[in-house]
Amino acid sequence: MQNSLPPLGWLRTFEAAARHLSFTGAARDLNMTQSAVSQQIKSLEGHLGQPLFLRRPKALELTEAGITYLPVVREAFRTLMRGTRAVTGAQPNAVQVQCNISFAVNWLAPRLPAFRAEHPHVQLNVFTELWEPREMAEGAAVEIRFSLRPSDTVRTEILRTEHYYPVCAPDYPVCLENLQEQPLFDCSNLLSNWPSWAEDQGLNWENPSITYATTYLVCLSAVMASGGLCLAHDTIASHLIKRGQLVAPFKHRARMPESYYLLLSPQAEDTPGAVAFANWVRREIGSEV
Repeated sequence: MQNSLPPLGWLRTFEAAARHLSFTGAARDLNMTQSAVSQQIKSLEGHLGQPLFLRRPKALELTEAGITYLPVVREAFRTLMRGTRAVTGAQPNAVQVQCNISFAVNWLAPRLPAFRAEHPHVQLNVFTELWEPREMAEGAAVEIRFSLRPSDTVRTEILRTEHYYPVCAPDYPVCLENLQEQPLFDCSNLLSNWPSWAEDQGLNWENPSITYATTYLVCLSAVMASGGLCLAHDTIASHLIKRGQLVAPFKHRARMPESYYLLLSPQAEDTPGAVAFANWVRREIGSEV
């Protein structure tokens, strides 16, 4: 029996390669070289006596054997994880959450006391990113991602679509006629920007002067200090508007191509704290839509 089982490392490499359908993606996950991943997969296929992947010119596909074997391997790892927790007494409710820093500060942080009151035994560890990551960080159970498209490597669901609009300090004097002459702030590298909002509003703007930042936090801080106006959307601005720190001076709101997505790692469903947090995020955001 012992000699019939392949090495655990080969199985871990197979699961990562199957999840990404890429040896390169698996190598990045496992901190290995692409050639080492390829060699371990070949060794596993030789051990099993049949191929697990079809090697296409630019992609991988699972064979029938690979499709059959993958859920078996994943369930085996889940069983090992549950058993290890039982032996070591590891905390099953410790959850690593990944999200961008603007979401963490403006949406998540103000609601953390309510989450803790509802789930006092769940320990959240929040890790933030400035830019949209290429994939979930190693160890992350749950990610809230602001993106044009969801991930295709983990379980993904849309949380909410967004509309964007200008915001400013409550006492800041502005109207549509002089808006283009005001100090304008925006987050860089988004399709939802001042020119697109102006076009959607029907304004004829030519080369407005805009100060860009890598995060909404800079823009929001500037306009709360009566420094001008910035574009925002409900998820990052609603809490500040409710507290009277910001106002939306115009009625027009434009639809964003980007949306918020909930990403769950393969291990999340076996972590009670991750399940509780994901359900809470769904409910909280759903109640605001």
